[in-house]
Amino acid sequence: MNGESHQVLRAQLGAYVLGRLDEPECVALQAHLDFCGDCRAEVADLIPVAEALAEVDPDRVTDEPAVPPGLGEAVLGRIRAERRTVNRRSARLGIGVTLAVLAGTAIGYGAADLLRATQPPIPLESVAVRQLATRVAASANLVPHTWGTEIKLTARGFEQGAGYRVVVTDRRGADHPAGEFVGNGPGEIRCNLNSSVLRTEAIGFRVLDATGGTVLAADF
Repeated sequence: MNGESHQVLRAQLGAYVLGRLDEPECVALQAHLDFCGDCRAEVADLIPVAEALAEVDPDRVTDEPAVPPGLGEAVLGRIRAERRTVNRRSARLGIGVTLAVLAGTAIGYGAADLLRATQPPIPLESVAVRQLATRVAASANLVPHTWGTEIKLTARGFEQGAGYRVVVTDRRGADHPAGEFVGNGPGEIRCNLNSSVLRTEAIGFRVLDATGGTVLAADF
């Protein structure tokens, strides 16, 4: 039996348990039930429903049940009580959240202060910077890291809006990128430039302009 035929017979199960099928339809459905366990199970579920429907008085089906007196006011009173409870809970929750945030903020500030107080000062290595361009003045410090070398560059006099790049030179003479910045004219700039070259392998750095010309240089 294909799926479509099965669906047609299954749609007749309700009429079958209510005794509303004619004889040919009833015979065909009974033959189907002999080998279809799913439909037999559905018939077993429908039989109690059909028995309950048999007890219903058709003359009373359209009667509207009477609403108990005071039901409406009781429902409204319960709603108002629930609203008051929810509002109190929300207020308590809001206060609790605020206190938790304030406590967390205070702990965070305290932990940050403690961390700053216990951290050793950053070791800075001052290097002499050669200014190879007029109007440019600069100073630099190095910070050795396990991942490379950091250059803390303070300078002024770079052309306003012009781009500059920094390279670190290793012992083999190879240049490695350490970052870029934009000139600020007479205004002071402070750059933290990072290179993957370890301090023990780095021998100097250069600041290059857009043409590749050296503007600043330092030997370590």
